[in-house]
Amino acid sequence: MKLFELTGYLDDYLMVPHIPDSSLNGLQIETDREITKIATAVDATIETFKRANENNAELIIVHHGLFWGKAPIRGPLYRRVRYLIENRLSLYAAHLPLDMHEEVGNNAELAKILGIRNIQPFLRYKGSLIGLFGEIDAIDIHGITELLEDQLRSDIKVFPLGKHKITKVAICSGDGGQDLDQAIEKGADLYLTGETSHEALTLAKDAGINLIFAGHYSTETLGPKALGKHIETKFGLPTVFIDVPTGL
Repeated sequence: MKLFELTGYLDDYLMVPHIPDSSLNGLQIETDREITKIATAVDATIETFKRANENNAELIIVHHGLFWGKAPIRGPLYRRVRYLIENRLSLYAAHLPLDMHEEVGNNAELAKILGIRNIQPFLRYKGSLIGLFGEIDAIDIHGITELLEDQLRSDIKVFPLGKHKITKVAICSGDGGQDLDQAIEKGADLYLTGETSHEALTLAKDAGINLIFAGHYSTETLGPKALGKHIETKFGLPTVFIDVPTGL
């Protein structure tokens, strides 16, 4: 498959041109190779690139790309770009578009794990609503933790600081701790995010809201995996998820 045929589809499907972001989303590194296999991953690191190359992928789709505003191409960034070019690998990035996508987004996948219904967008960030809010059948925080542990296989930090039975959940993958106030305003019984936040924990205590930190990396593996499955179904191209956990 031609590179620009595929990336053009991804731009439209993920609504990349329409979502303001600090990440330079879309095709970041171009090559002239035909695309026969795709690797998806969370981070654009040399380890990710090497393992994608070993798996014979010509295109790598990542959540965290190489370019975030203007930056000189030197040091680690230079070495990453050089590896991609020397090995004729293309790189595509989808940051906020992959967090908030209603079908294959990180938050949509988290909502599926918890069985959230009556879903509505929430959490204002850079002009978009990137998180999700909805309802679940009444369950305690430990039952929710078991669901997450089964799917994410990560070190989940649980803080039962609110209602014993949870029915309203707000979620934001990755580093959403600084936006806990919006979950409180929404009337959530539980806020689920990725990265731990000292400030969020102190606020949660005073607000009386349950809090779960399920890992920045782990909560953002879901979108790349789901997007890979979508590409396989849509185009019949094989995909592989490159798992390079950070432990955070």
